[in-house]
Amino acid sequence: MTGRCGSQSPPFQLLQVKVVGLFKSSSFQIAKSTAENLKNNFPSKFEDPVIVPLQEFAWDQYLQEKKRELKNEVWEYSSYVMCFINDQLLGDALDLRKWAHKVWDVVDFKPPELYEALTMDYSANFIKNTKHEIVFLDISIDVYPIGRLVFELYGDVCPKTCKNFQVLCTGKAGFSQSGIRLHYAGSIFHRLVQNGWIQGGDESFSIPHNKRGVLGMVNKGRHTNGSQFYITLQSTPYLDKKYVAFGQLIEGTEVLQQLELVPTENERPVQQCTIIDSGSFYA
Repeated sequence: MTGRCGSQSPPFQLLQVKVVGLFKSSSFQIAKSTAENLKNNFPSKFEDPVIVPLQEFAWDQYLQEKKRELKNEVWEYSSYVMCFINDQLLGDALDLRKWAHKVWDVVDFKPPELYEALTMDYSANFIKNTKHEIVFLDISIDVYPIGRLVFELYGDVCPKTCKNFQVLCTGKAGFSQSGIRLHYAGSIFHRLVQNGWIQGGDESFSIPHNKRGVLGMVNKGRHTNGSQFYITLQSTPYLDKKYVAFGQLIEGTEVLQQLELVPTENERPVQQCTIIDSGSFYA
């Protein structure tokens, strides 16, 4: 009996495909479809696929982490999706397609136009399902526009602060008693703390300052609101319980990088960094 038990094959390990990528890229949709087809065609061989859609900023951060983890293997990785088989990197959507065809004889006949349509529909639903307001700030350094920062506001966690920031972005706050228009458009970033945060502009403390791109409101005490806000440049846990973090940068990776590189004198940017426009992203 012992001999026969010893000669038995080890139990078969189910395969699991994991797809992580930029939610609004067609390559993410291609990889997602391939992973789902493998599960549908071979339900006894594959576990349910793990599908992880990411916003632009989150994808960039994820890619940087993977580059550090995998070193030279993905140093020049240029795709908007990563595919894994049982947590081992396989490659991009094309690599997954080739593997599915070669090993499992699964062929995808969907035309590129269909994937473009699927991507648009998926993107719209992805944003809608967050149930969060999305706002933008268009930025210039000196007189040169450099792009747009897009933020997701966590109104379910910090409703008062989010509403305050939103109306200052749209200009719907009107005018102050002294006749100044309450609108971020035309205002500047007046403070830049290297490796800390950048600050601009003139309820709950449950969102941690645990990563780059966290959006927070500078206040004078608990449950107060003003117009000055900050964007973290790295994890800043020492701000937890001190200032109100209420949102996250979701697009504008390169814009934030350019702001971060502006030279300073006593934490004040030497070049003028201006919000040239702001508003609701889907208005």
